[in-house]
Amino acid sequence: MAPNPFGKMKELADAFKKAQEVQQGAQELQAELEQLVIEGVSGNGLVTVKMSGNQEPRGVEIAPDAISQGADAVSAMVTEAMTDAYNKSTETMRTRMEELTSGLNLPGMGM
Repeated sequence: MAPNPFGKMKELADAFKKAQEVQQGAQELQAELEQLVIEGVSGNGLVTVKMSGNQEPRGVEIAPDAISQGADAVSAMVTEAMTDAYNKSTETMRTRMEELTSGLNLPGMGM
């Protein structure tokens, strides 16, 4: 019995369909992340940094009590809050991409 040459074509067509679905999902995810606001907070809660899910800065809130601690302390608090926001944003992106690509068995995705 000769192998069916069309079997591989169906697999290829299915792979292209999945790739298109992932591309569309990635575009939707990109738009969603642009609208998302993620907050990072300094350990003492005196500084809050807001950024989008795409890690674009959206704002910084500094409590009046932070100012009285001096420029070096404020700088450290802002850095701490930025790091917190960045880590949360990165985790959000990673989790959402895993959701998007789960079950697709894409090479190089470590799934």
